[in-house]
Amino acid sequence: MTFFTGDIHGSPWGIKEFCEKMSLTEKDIVIILGDVAANYYGDQRDEMMKAVLNSLKATILCTHGNHEQRPETIDSYELKEWNGGMVWVQPGYQNLLFARDGDIFTIDGIRYIVIGGAYSVDKFYRINRGYGW
Repeated sequence: MTFFTGDIHGSPWGIKEFCEKMSLTEKDIVIILGDVAANYYGDQRDEMMKAVLNSLKATILCTHGNHEQRPETIDSYELKEWNGGMVWVQPGYQNLLFARDGDIFTIDGIRYIVIGGAYSVDKFYRINRGYGW
């Protein structure tokens, strides 16, 4: 089964609780529609976030929002094919996938096109402080 959520802003605990409560398995997919913030700080906080999400039995598919660095700008990510499209995966976090914009994925017989991102009112605040954009 496939579940959708979004805007978790670096807090994996609600998804972890949901996955455990619903007894999700490897056959299930949780799609986070932007602002995951798993690639936000560029330090151990991101690693903790990714470790928690990766530890869940379900596959976690993320689209990017406006509060995270794009995986294609981070050297440790690799592209791989998944459900008809391409996803970014980081070694050590095989259950945590980041969808590539413009790709079309077939999930449970339904086709989805990925168009991530949005304009953000804090764009210049982040750029001026050297935060990843």
